[in-house]
Amino acid sequence: MTAHAADYRWFAERYDVLNEAYCLTLVEGLSPEDLLDRIGAKPLHRVTGVAALLEAADEFEDGGFQDVLDDDDDDDRLFIAATEVGGWALAVEHYGHLGISAPVMEALSRGTRLVSHFRNINAVDHFYWQEDGRTRLHFEPLFAFGRDGSDADATAAMMEQAGFDLREDDDCDSALHTEAAFALAEHLTGVRLTPELLDGAAFLCGAAPEPLT
Repeated sequence: MTAHAADYRWFAERYDVLNEAYCLTLVEGLSPEDLLDRIGAKPLHRVTGVAALLEAADEFEDGGFQDVLDDDDDDDRLFIAATEVGGWALAVEHYGHLGISAPVMEALSRGTRLVSHFRNINAVDHFYWQEDGRTRLHFEPLFAFGRDGSDADATAAMMEQAGFDLREDDDCDSALHTEAAFALAEHLTGVRLTPELLDGAAFLCGAAPEPLT
């Protein structure tokens, strides 16, 4: 079955808090431990499901996990949680941006493939497909007509199948642009995210240093 934006309406409906501002990153062939190690993140603890992940993120922002973090740990460390899904590591961030920062993408995509999409509370969004540090596709889901990367033109049909309207005019329909990002990620990775999968996933939480830009 071909993934389409309509298949991912559940994300905003079920995870309204996470949907406000998120970054989801898939990296082929890595374990959650590998993912954290590549970005210099310190493991914290494990939780099951998105609700527990969000609680851990809030606790981290409130200064928790000091029993794990050293006194000299960087105050600018960011919360990230990772799990394994079908041969890919899936990283989830709430109000995070690690997965779309250049140094992190370079580290995570080294020798493999990465697909990451991000949206902040102001509806600024990005989608990246990288392979071994090379950008094959990048665009803003809200403005999907503007694309760059080595495969920007070749992926146009796939983007339309996922639900993106690539017209650059007032008739462009971007109502499901966030959902279309999920569908496109499925096209590129073969990983279908479902509420059942996310609610049952065992996440390894970590504290990662703020990447240098």
